[in-house]
Amino acid sequence: MTKMMRRLILFVILAVFLAKCTEKKEAARNDSRPNILFIFTDDHALQAISAYGSVINKTPHIDRLAEEGMIFQNAFCTNSICAPSRAVIQTGKHSHLNGVLDNRMVFDSAQTTFPKLFGRGGYQTAMIGKWHLKSEPVGFDFWKVLPGQGSYYNPDFRTPSGLERIEGYVTDVITDVTLEWLETIRDKTKPFMLMTQHKAPHRAWLPGPRHLNMYDSVTIPEPATLFDDYSGRASGAAVQEMEIDRHMRFSWDLKVVDGPADTLGAKVWDQRKKRFTSDQLEAWNKAYEAKNKAFLEAGLEERDLVRWKYQRYIKDYLRCVASVDDNIGRLLKYLDESGLAENTVVIYSSDQGFYLGEHGWFDKRWMYEESLHMPFIVKWPGVTKPGSVNADMVQNLDFAETFLEMAGLKIPKEMQGQSLVPLLKGKTPENWRKSIYYHYYEFPGAHSVPRHNGVRTERYKLINYYELGEKELFDLKLDRQEMKNVYNDPEYTEIQTRMEQELARLKSVYRDNTIQ
Repeated sequence: MTKMMRRLILFVILAVFLAKCTEKKEAARNDSRPNILFIFTDDHALQAISAYGSVINKTPHIDRLAEEGMIFQNAFCTNSICAPSRAVIQTGKHSHLNGVLDNRMVFDSAQTTFPKLFGRGGYQTAMIGKWHLKSEPVGFDFWKVLPGQGSYYNPDFRTPSGLERIEGYVTDVITDVTLEWLETIRDKTKPFMLMTQHKAPHRAWLPGPRHLNMYDSVTIPEPATLFDDYSGRASGAAVQEMEIDRHMRFSWDLKVVDGPADTLGAKVWDQRKKRFTSDQLEAWNKAYEAKNKAFLEAGLEERDLVRWKYQRYIKDYLRCVASVDDNIGRLLKYLDESGLAENTVVIYSSDQGFYLGEHGWFDKRWMYEESLHMPFIVKWPGVTKPGSVNADMVQNLDFAETFLEMAGLKIPKEMQGQSLVPLLKGKTPENWRKSIYYHYYEFPGAHSVPRHNGVRTERYKLINYYELGEKELFDLKLDRQEMKNVYNDPEYTEIQTRMEQELARLKSVYRDNTIQ
C-alpha cells in the first residue's frame, strides 16, 4: 500500500468520524424532548413537607419545586408498602398484575417497564439509590443501588461489577453519585431519565452528621390522635403492631442503648456501630449520650413516656427529612448552574405516606389517609404553571404513563393508569377518574395490618377487610381523621350502597381476581 493510499484511507476514516460526531450533535440539538429527574424517597409523609402545610418542619427546596411547578393535593398509592409501590411505578400496573403483592416477592424484570421503553426511545437511563425490588435493575444504562433497605452510614451499593462501599451519609452519597453521573458519565448527546431514590426517611431514622442536634431546643407539636383508643373502627385497628407506645424498640428505633431490655434492637445497634467511622461514632455519641442519660434518670411512665418516645422518633425522622431537602437543593443548584434546568422536568414523590404519631402509630400499610396519601410535585419548565395546585385524584399507577408521554413515547395498552400530562398543562379531561382503588396484601406479616381493599372518592372512603368480614365507611368531609366508622349507619345507607357498587366496579375494571 502506497503512502498516498494510506493517507487517503486515514482521511476517509476521519471524515466518517467527523460526520458521525456532527450527526450526533445535530440529533442532540434537534431532540428537544425534556430530561426527567425523578427524585423519590421512602416513607416521606405529607405532614413533613411545608409545601403541604406541615406545622412541624420546613422543607425549602421541596417547597421551591412547588413554587416553580405544580403540587398535587390528592395523590394516592395503590398499595402502601415499599416494594409494591415501586413495582407499580415501574410497570403502570396494580400489584396483582405486576406480581409484587408485598415486600417478600421478587420483581419480574422480564415484564414491560417504563425505563426499558425510555432506552428504546433514545433516552439515557440511570437508577441510583434505593431499588428494593430484589431482582437486578433492568432497562438502565447505569445503575448503582442499595442492597435491600441499605445502610444510613457508609452504605454498600450493588453495581453491575459487584458490591461497592462508599464512605459517608447515604443521602449525601446518593446525591454525590447522581451528580457524578450527570457531570461525567452520561451520554450528553441524549436526553436522560434519571431516578434518584433515597433510603431516607425510612426506619430506623438515623440522622446524618450535619443534623444530629437539629430540633434539640424545640418541642414538636403532638398529633391530636396520639392517644387514640381505636374505638369506633374495625377490629384490626386495635391489634396492629405499629404503636409508638408498645412497639418501638429502645435500641433500634429510639437510640437508647442502655434502656429497657431490647435484645434484638441491641444486636442491631451493635451491627450499626460497626459501620461508623471513628469520627462518625464520636459525633453520634456526643449527640445522644447526654440526652439518653437525662431520659433514663427521669424515670418516665405511661403517657409521659409515650410523649418522650414521640419526641425522639419525630425529631430523628425530621432530621432525616432535612438531609433529603438539603440534597434536593444541591441537585437543583447543579441544574441551574449547568444550564440543564430549562429543559429538565423535576419530580418529587415518595413511595407512600407514613404515620407521624397519628393514631399513636408509625409505619404505613393502611388505607387510612396518612399512609394512602403521597406527595407528588412536578416542575416542568414551560409547561406547568408556577405555583399551580391540582386537586384531581391521581395515583402512582399514573407515573409511568406520565413519564412516557412527557418524552413523546407510546404508552402500552397493558398499563392501567392515566397520563397526568393534561393535568400538568392545566386541563382536566372531562372523563377524569372520580375514585381510586386500593389493595393491601401483606398479612400475616410485619406490623399485623389485615388485608384489605377499598375505594376512595373525594368525600367518602370504603374499606373492606375481607378476611375479617368487616368494613369501614368514612365521611372525610365530617371526619377527616377517620375516627368514626359509619358503615351500617342508616343515615349513610344510600352512600354505602353506591360505594359498594363502585368498589365492585373498580375491582372489575382493574381485573383484580385475588379475592374470590
